[in-house]
Amino acid sequence: MTHKELKEFLDEKVLEYNQPKFIESDPIQIPHQFTLKEDIEISGFLTSTIAWGNRKMIIRNANRMMELLGNSPFDFVMHHSEKDLNGFESFVHRTFNSLDFIHFIKSLRNIYQHHGGLEKVFSKFENDTDNKQTIHHFKKVFFEIPHQQRTQKHVADPMKGSASKRINMFLRWMVRNDNTGVDFGIWNQIPMSKLSCPLDVHSGNVARKLGLLNRKQNDWKALEELDSNLSKLDATDPVKYDFALFGLGVFEKF
Repeated sequence: MTHKELKEFLDEKVLEYNQPKFIESDPIQIPHQFTLKEDIEISGFLTSTIAWGNRKMIIRNANRMMELLGNSPFDFVMHHSEKDLNGFESFVHRTFNSLDFIHFIKSLRNIYQHHGGLEKVFSKFENDTDNKQTIHHFKKVFFEIPHQQRTQKHVADPMKGSASKRINMFLRWMVRNDNTGVDFGIWNQIPMSKLSCPLDVHSGNVARKLGLLNRKQNDWKALEELDSNLSKLDATDPVKYDFALFGLGVFEKF
C-alpha cells in the first residue's frame, strides 16, 4: 500500500471501531459506569492495571474491584479504614493479588492527598515529548509510600525498556477527546499528540504486517518507531490508530 492508501485504510478502520458499540466488549466499560472525574480516573487506572489476558476475565475482575470499593472508588480511596480492606483478601487477577490491590488503594490516596491527583502527577513534564519521563516519574510517586517489592512489577517503567502498554491505554482513555463517546477526554493538560499507542501482541503484529513497525520486540524502542510512523498519518491524534490496529488484530484476525 502507498502512504495514502494505508492512511485511508486505517482511517476507515478507526471509524469502524471508535464508536460506542466498542465499549460493550472492552474494559473501558468500567470507567463508563461513573460520572465523577475522580471516579473515572481511579476506576480507569485500576481497570487498565489488570488489563492483560482474557478480556471477559478482565471485565469481570474489574467489576469485582468496583464492588469492593462500594462502587464509589474516589470516596473509598479517600475515606477507607484498615477494616474496610479486609474484604480484599479474596481478590486476585492472575499475578495481581490482594496485597497489590491494597497498596494501589493506599497509594492512590497519597496521590490525591499530597500530589493533587492523578492528572497533576501525569502532567508534570510539559516538555516530555513522549511521556517517557512522565511515566517514570509517576512510578516513583506511586511507590514513595511503604510497599512490598512484588507490587512494583504492576506499574511499568519505560526507562527500563517497557512499552508501558497499560499506562498508555489509561492515558488514551483520559486524554483523547474526539466526541465519539469512547475515550473520555477529561484531562486537558496533556496534548493528544503526545499519546503513545498501547503496544501489545495484537497491535504489534498488525503494525508489522502493515509496515508500520520493524522491531521484533514489543518494547519502548518499538513503541517509539510505531509512534513516529503513526504521527506521519495523523500528527494531532496518532493514537486513534490504536482502534484500527487493535480491531484488525482482535476482531478480524488480520
